[in-house]
Amino acid sequence: MAKIQIDRKKLRKLTPSKNHFAALARSIIYQQLSGKAAGTILNRFVALFPKKVKGFPSPEAVLLMPVEKLRNAGLSGQKVSYIRDLAEKFIDGTIIPKHFPKMGDMEIREHLLKVKGIGVWTTDMFLMFALNRPNVLPVGDLAIRKGFQKAWKLRTMPDEKKMRTLAREFDGRHTELSLYLWHLMDEGK
Repeated sequence: MAKIQIDRKKLRKLTPSKNHFAALARSIIYQQLSGKAAGTILNRFVALFPKKVKGFPSPEAVLLMPVEKLRNAGLSGQKVSYIRDLAEKFIDGTIIPKHFPKMGDMEIREHLLKVKGIGVWTTDMFLMFALNRPNVLPVGDLAIRKGFQKAWKLRTMPDEKKMRTLAREFDGRHTELSLYLWHLMDEGK
């Protein structure tokens, strides 16, 4: 079995998000799209809102924006419904970001899965990139699966059980391993 050596200097640096609504809405926009296409749609989405809105629009502003304008920015009807549901759940208190620091990863997953369109992959991305949790292994991510295959020189892409077995030596540091596997795949492009 190959021994993996991670050069932390080469890994993407993580900084916690101050706007959890924005982080989750971005994740929804990026679902199942290439980074370039998703970035274009995200920019069009943000541009819909008045310039006086600094950064990302509030949940209230999103709900006030006509659906047709959101669709014209490039969001599918399904993603519009997901982002609007997310906004509603932030406003009505279903999602309470100030509780996140006291919650474990599984509690946060369960909390966020109440939102239409948020699944395990989205919660994993949120835990890693918005909350900077140290032990997240997004086994449903295709690049992660390919990264395991490449790093451990496997003939086929591993299933979840195999990935979790291989990742045991990184218990407590799965996010670092995930960043390494993504970096490994990016190097091959």
